[in-house]
Amino acid sequence: MSIPFRNVRFRIDELKTSLGEAKGVDISIGYVVEEWEEPPGPTPFPSIATLRHWDHTLLKRYKPLYLPYCDLCCLCTYGRCDLSRGKRGACGLNLSEQQSRLVTLVCAIGAATHASHARELLEKLKREYGEDTPIDLGGEVYVEMPITRLVTGVKPRTIKDLEIVLDYVEKQIVQTLASVQIGQEGNWMDYESKVLHLGMLDHIALEVADVVQIVSLGMPKADPNAPLVDLGIGTIDASKPVILVIGHNVLPSTAIIDYLEASGIRDKVEVCGLCCTAHDLTRYEKKKAKIVGPISWQLRFIRTGVPDVIVIDEQCIYTNIVEEARNVGAVVIATSDKAMRGLPDRTYADPDAVVEELVSGKIPGALILDEDKAAQVAVKTALKLAPMRMKYKLSFLNEQNIIDYAKKCSLCRECERNCPQNLPISVAMAAAAKGDLSKLAFLYQRCFACRRCEYDCPRNIPVLTLILSSAKSIVLSERYRCRVGRGPIQDTEIRAVGRDIVLGTIPGVVAFVGCANWPDGAQDVALMAKEFASRRYIVVASGCSAMAIAMHKNEEGKTPYEEFSGIFEAGGIVNVGSCVANSHIAGAVIKIANIFAKLPLRANYAEIADYILNRVGAVGVAWGAMSQKAAAIASGFWRLGVPVIVGPHGLKYRRMLLGDETDEESWIGYDAMSGEKVKLDPAPQHLFYAAESLEEAMVMIPKLCIRPADTPQGRAIKLTNYISLYKQFYGNDKLPPDIHLYIRTEGDIPITYRDEVISYLKEVGWREKSVTPNPTLLRDVVEKYKLRREGVAI
Repeated sequence: MSIPFRNVRFRIDELKTSLGEAKGVDISIGYVVEEWEEPPGPTPFPSIATLRHWDHTLLKRYKPLYLPYCDLCCLCTYGRCDLSRGKRGACGLNLSEQQSRLVTLVCAIGAATHASHARELLEKLKREYGEDTPIDLGGEVYVEMPITRLVTGVKPRTIKDLEIVLDYVEKQIVQTLASVQIGQEGNWMDYESKVLHLGMLDHIALEVADVVQIVSLGMPKADPNAPLVDLGIGTIDASKPVILVIGHNVLPSTAIIDYLEASGIRDKVEVCGLCCTAHDLTRYEKKKAKIVGPISWQLRFIRTGVPDVIVIDEQCIYTNIVEEARNVGAVVIATSDKAMRGLPDRTYADPDAVVEELVSGKIPGALILDEDKAAQVAVKTALKLAPMRMKYKLSFLNEQNIIDYAKKCSLCRECERNCPQNLPISVAMAAAAKGDLSKLAFLYQRCFACRRCEYDCPRNIPVLTLILSSAKSIVLSERYRCRVGRGPIQDTEIRAVGRDIVLGTIPGVVAFVGCANWPDGAQDVALMAKEFASRRYIVVASGCSAMAIAMHKNEEGKTPYEEFSGIFEAGGIVNVGSCVANSHIAGAVIKIANIFAKLPLRANYAEIADYILNRVGAVGVAWGAMSQKAAAIASGFWRLGVPVIVGPHGLKYRRMLLGDETDEESWIGYDAMSGEKVKLDPAPQHLFYAAESLEEAMVMIPKLCIRPADTPQGRAIKLTNYISLYKQFYGNDKLPPDIHLYIRTEGDIPITYRDEVISYLKEVGWREKSVTPNPTLLRDVVEKYKLRREGVAI
């Protein structure tokens, strides 16, 4: 049986044969591939080329603005090749193509990292809990794993069913990474298409990783009332033996908790975490485990001397952490073959013998690739080592020590020239030399402890230690409350808000994601989250940004998680969990299209993404994005039609994806019902945008939540927020200069600013435009609407 559709065929029987009748795997009818002169045969999962047409549609509207670090290519022995002023390298690539090639490489690294993480979790948890562990995400989640179902058409029922999904992801990452080899891809648009493809693969890997650990480890299942946990250095009890876990793979950490519980000594040892392992640890143990902070606090905390044993797994860990630990008498246990750090392998050694080696200082740490054995060694070592290193705990420099160090400063400003934050370190040093430590303490919230200042100081001044010691009172007062990662969004929550999001009466969904490379400290993320929750946006968060939201207190001493609900609703602030839980944010916007609009979910990527781009007012804010993984996560959102804003450091990702409102051809689409070509609003204006300041980001967020399909009431609400924030930051006497582009009829004009806006519209010669209630960028969607009206199942 086959149904012809624009030179493409769905071959149900052949598709099932090609995938095999795997037990428990429900296969959809197929995937729409790009047009061919003759049908290419069954395509069970999308290849690099399958969604190329959709990618090119996006890229023709949102053209890359390349921001190269340099004009050279040094990736092969033909080089170095100078690509400046229109020149090409020995292989034929020009500078734009080289930049898109590098972005492809960056996203391939990020996607591979998450896929590797997912594979490791799947294999280990399958062995421990059984391959028939059901994928049960709670009684209110009926559309489980929407990304996996959308892309692959596979509806997994047990964790074993996820093997076929990860096989696909891994093969496609290898296939896409191969395009970076010299003499492969040579067109910037096709490289950018591969970037989007890698982002989609990354989102599948994220979803697999988080779902596997949720269903196996008993983490919260779509729980809007997930408990609150302690966050901050000041919450850690330094009088106890302290085990610090860092990374993203929670299995070694859960083994530590299990060992402590089995030994009956859980209350005698403090277990705390940094980065995403901390999120997942509190999702596993919801009462006693504590979060120290985001990735940027690793060295802050280690230099306080509080941790006795540092257990590292994978990703986002300072690579010379062994050296830093040795300086405070702590030891490191590595648990991943991706980050062995030159430590001796003690996986098969007697645990008690390893403990003696560590406590005696014979070895600075150990590699133990067995989680249970690593847990045993970590706990026993912490119990023995803690009494021996009390002198290191909270061992800040005294005021005179700080002054003496500061007097050594020659004011050469090498520290400032090499500081990514451009912090006024030499000014602070000059003040400290005179006894004023306040300027050093001021740097604490803005410093993310990269130590580049220390590496470049000709006088060997431990600048970071001076900053920490000057801010001792701030460090010890860091006590916040963070909501435990809740996992997916309930289907019932989607049903409750889907209509209002699509119509625009809930002005948007704002997702704060990404790393801790914040330009002015964590508090900026908290301020943005509070502002938009107060304006009845739905705020969601993950990873280090979810921690940052906790780092602010109102006048009553409450953090945003205590002040706002954890429900996916207008005015809610939702922590979905660690980096891999970003999949639930993407899953939520997909489910809006599926549950509210009743669009077919499985193997229907382009239509769903087109719907999101034109109707679902969602925007991601990766204010401190730093890693390759963050780039891959962002590119997955772009392909789905969700724009992403990054902070000023995001310029270092080498390119933006910007729309040009003056290019009318870029904004031509179709009315899905009539099939006529129509001029759409320039919305969302950009797909990837770097804001230079907090104020610019806060104005851009409501602007990028505008969608062509907004109702007049919804558009007026969105414009009210846009105008209000613009006036707040740029002056009460000003309107956004592009406001006329987003007003189609007088019904779109916000009542609050009606007279002022009408006066401005007259000045610019505004004319009323028609409203397109069913916009689309894809001609295929027009055909699908027609077939559905005729009752044809597609």
